[in-house]
Amino acid sequence: MILPISNFNNKHVKFTSANVDENGVKKEKYDKDTLLENNFATRASIAFDKIGNAFTLYPAKGIKGDKNANFYEFLTMGTIPYVTGSLMMMSVFNSKNKVFAPFAASKAGAIGRKMALGVLFYGVLKEVSKTLVTRPVKWFTGVDTEVPYAKVNYELPDDINDTDITSIEHHKVFESKEFPRWDLLYKSEAEGHVRNEYFDKVAKKLGFGENLPDSDQEMKPVIKEIAVKTDLAKTLSSYLWAATGVMLASQEPWDDYFKVATAKVWKPKEFGHSLKVFGQSAKKSAIEFFNGPKSAKGFQKHAGKVMLGLAALSTVAGVLNAVHVKKPAKANDKVIDKNGKYVEE
Repeated sequence: MILPISNFNNKHVKFTSANVDENGVKKEKYDKDTLLENNFATRASIAFDKIGNAFTLYPAKGIKGDKNANFYEFLTMGTIPYVTGSLMMMSVFNSKNKVFAPFAASKAGAIGRKMALGVLFYGVLKEVSKTLVTRPVKWFTGVDTEVPYAKVNYELPDDINDTDITSIEHHKVFESKEFPRWDLLYKSEAEGHVRNEYFDKVAKKLGFGENLPDSDQEMKPVIKEIAVKTDLAKTLSSYLWAATGVMLASQEPWDDYFKVATAKVWKPKEFGHSLKVFGQSAKKSAIEFFNGPKSAKGFQKHAGKVMLGLAALSTVAGVLNAVHVKKPAKANDKVIDKNGKYVEE
């Protein structure tokens, strides 16, 4: 806790925690590091907060040399080159089409729009496919490797009258495999919970038994192993699914959609027609991706099947590897006699 201090004129300047201001009015949502629910609303809120800060607050702090700028903010700003790079890729073949001859412009436009769609599918499938690993792992083991938490940082005041000296960072409990935030996984006995409730549930789910005397100590190495394997699986498989998205976007039936594509939602008839054509083009493109173009021969005919198979196989293999946990030998399987030799029970 930061206590009140006095200035040279004996006027009190109070630096308070972020949950209340100097008048005792609640300001911030968190007053300590807090475990969050891993649901869509939380993930959307975290993503919105990170993206908003990455383009506004964090660059401003870095440029002016703010003493409170930190490595978390630097890493979060990695969103900027990712987004701007994607937009540049989309515009490479589209921004100069108007200077080409009509026939060349139509050809360049078709390539450019497919490239833009490919960038979009790459980003979407890369992120969405990670849940194909993390969700099954959670179902089978009870370990959610993506569970988030809000970290409260107490900063140095910029001004003597500054009372808002906290910032909120969003992390994941298993972000560090060497030092997970185990403390956030313990339950509060004051609220009527069993302290090791989380570890008891994981132990039961994995078949280690119930009512273990020290379930937290027994399960921590197992949980860390699951987290490491899950991260490896989702990283490898996500890039294969992203590549699958790029291949899907390059199929010829998308040309039908590009001819009628519109974002003019204020024209419901045209916009509705474009959505209908989008669905039809997506279906035809998926079929062509899987079966190959009619003119394709040899490996090209089966490239889509191979790519899809590799992506699916990497996901399934990754999940199976993550949920496969070796149970340690029971302590009472062997005893030591008075001569110091192992004797089987």
